[in-house]
Amino acid sequence: MAVYWITGASSGIGEALARELSLLGHQVILSARNEKKLETVCSQLSHPDKARILPFDLADTKNASATVDKAQAIFGHIDVVVLNAGLSQRSLAQETTLEVYRDLMEVNYFGNVALTQALLPKFLAKNQGQFVVITSLVGKFGTPYRTGYSASKHALHGYYDSLRAEMMMQNKNVAVTIICPGFVSTDISFNALGANGVATKVYDDSNAQGITPAEFAKRAIPVIAAKKYEDYIGGKEVLGVKLKRFFPTLFAKKIANTKVR
Repeated sequence: MAVYWITGASSGIGEALARELSLLGHQVILSARNEKKLETVCSQLSHPDKARILPFDLADTKNASATVDKAQAIFGHIDVVVLNAGLSQRSLAQETTLEVYRDLMEVNYFGNVALTQALLPKFLAKNQGQFVVITSLVGKFGTPYRTGYSASKHALHGYYDSLRAEMMMQNKNVAVTIICPGFVSTDISFNALGANGVATKVYDDSNAQGITPAEFAKRAIPVIAAKKYEDYIGGKEVLGVKLKRFFPTLFAKKIANTKVR
């Protein structure tokens, strides 16, 4: 059984992945900012004795190395890190402050990269490890109201695609798997930043009608186990990836008139 470290594990996709991995008998380290929620999730796992919590703030990039050392010390090593934590956004570009864009990049991009840069030497030292990056379909194409969120997810694709290429070039046994969720019924829209940086506290209909986190987790586990390079999990919205690639003009017109809130 492997040791999985999951960020954003206090709810939604992260919690569902923790539940599924625990059910399979893996050891799991649960991270997020809210310690009480982590404790609750941990206590409800199939094998809570094989789980530990490590609260931290992803935006605290200066302490990334110390956080990785703490995670490593829990079970002695880490086999797979699932980089799931992040912020979303719901606001028109012309109304959004630059500070909101900076916050989104600080958490979604720099937070994940900081952990990766700190963990990578440990993976390389034992020539084994896997980065699982939960991005979004908007990391492949943009949609209205998500300029900053989409940009941060596009940035993750650029970094982790390049990291994978470097590992392959050097014949290193360090895998990179990118998973792009479509609409999943989580609190991501409720907690999304508005134009002035305050959470919108509004649920998107599109997310509310999406697949459940449990279904996402069940579909994601085989993708992670197979160490696939990239995969898309959701409903019919995943077809947007191919539509944009092969029919970009049609896609641009369609996405501009699609209800995404």
